[in-house]
Amino acid sequence: MGRTAESNYEITRNAMEKKFLEYDQQDMIDKFHLKYDPQYLYIQLAGREYRIHRLTGRTEYFSGKEQAYLHGDFNAVMTIFDILCYSRPEAALAGKFVSLNHLKGLTVASAPGPDMFAREAEAWNGKCEKLQTACERLAGTPEKIGDVSYKIFLFPFLPVILQFWEGDEEFAPVLKLLWDENILDYMHFETTFYATSYLLERLREETADLEKQTGK
Repeated sequence: MGRTAESNYEITRNAMEKKFLEYDQQDMIDKFHLKYDPQYLYIQLAGREYRIHRLTGRTEYFSGKEQAYLHGDFNAVMTIFDILCYSRPEAALAGKFVSLNHLKGLTVASAPGPDMFAREAEAWNGKCEKLQTACERLAGTPEKIGDVSYKIFLFPFLPVILQFWEGDEEFAPVLKLLWDENILDYMHFETTFYATSYLLERLREETADLEKQTGK
């Protein structure tokens, strides 16, 4: 059988891994207190450790299911490298959490619509306990606003807040993700969407793993 053609996502991911090699790795280590050895840099993303090969840029995580290191997907790799390569030298968290619509410097035209998470919210409706457990499996800590609300560390140095309200006969379920007000000092605006997709996928994975373990 011939080799499967690479998707545009894979091509972009692979190009970003090569681009990573142009940046100062020691600066990344110092800035984000990364674990490292002569062969790899290591970084946690939503509770999963990735390793970055220091000579090729290939970014992998260990899969317990496969019992092997697997190539990180587009959303993971793009989020990791945007933080490591493009965050501003003076980047510092504000400690104030806002929706993407209220980030500093964001124009009305580029703001996401109010139904951005409508499909995801509907998928979690009636499953508050499972969503709560998934957040806790990612080491999330409870917050106060919402039927389910947790602070989750996307990176060890970068928290986000997930809020969820169940729907009923009158109101649709609502899912929100709040970011530090200064997140655009750490990543490009479009990267927040990659990071969001990755985090939501991690929650789905944790739920599926739990259901497999418990049969519920």
